[in-house]
Amino acid sequence: MSSCEKIALLIDGANLHATSKALGFDIDYRRLLGEFHDRGMLLRAFYYTVVIEDQEYLSIRPLIDWLDYNGYTVVTKPAREYIDAATGRRRVKGSMDVELAVNAMELAGHVDRIVLFSGDGDFRPLVEALQRRGVRVTVVSTLASRPPMVAEELRRQADVFIDLAELKPRLLRHPSEQPESQRAARSMNPIGTIVTVRKTRRAGASRSTL
Repeated sequence: MSSCEKIALLIDGANLHATSKALGFDIDYRRLLGEFHDRGMLLRAFYYTVVIEDQEYLSIRPLIDWLDYNGYTVVTKPAREYIDAATGRRRVKGSMDVELAVNAMELAGHVDRIVLFSGDGDFRPLVEALQRRGVRVTVVSTLASRPPMVAEELRRQADVFIDLAELKPRLLRHPSEQPESQRAARSMNPIGTIVTVRKTRRAGASRSTL
């Protein structure tokens, strides 16, 4: 990446979490911003996650709050609950693919490179569409897990593939560091005025709530 490239990060939260767990480490999101700030002109960092509005939702709240105060634009929407007709059990489903794709296309005219943190093969057509608009796409996932977390078609479509395992030494959150302790850094946006911190918004909310 060129130091003068305009960059945006699009993070599929659930996918990145699963990938880092498969590699046996927790991500320090402050270090993640710093890593890509050093690689170019970082304009925006989006983090997408579906939330369940019960105890599971509360467990992710500290991370969402920290990201929101420290340079990330957090996009959330509630998960949908349904009853599995075959088992009668309550199940939960949800996806942020559409929201991520819309933001990516909106950014296409303003950035040189989009860094996609996901291994989901459903994003291959999105990557191709961005490339047709002259945007270079880097995919971050891993081949080191068993099975690999990145879909082969997505990896091949990307201009650059970065294995998260290679970034582990630089992004690792050490066991002595508690996620909540990072709140002390709320007043210190690690990338200054480059990324605009915006209030957490749910997908589909009107702009008047931003």
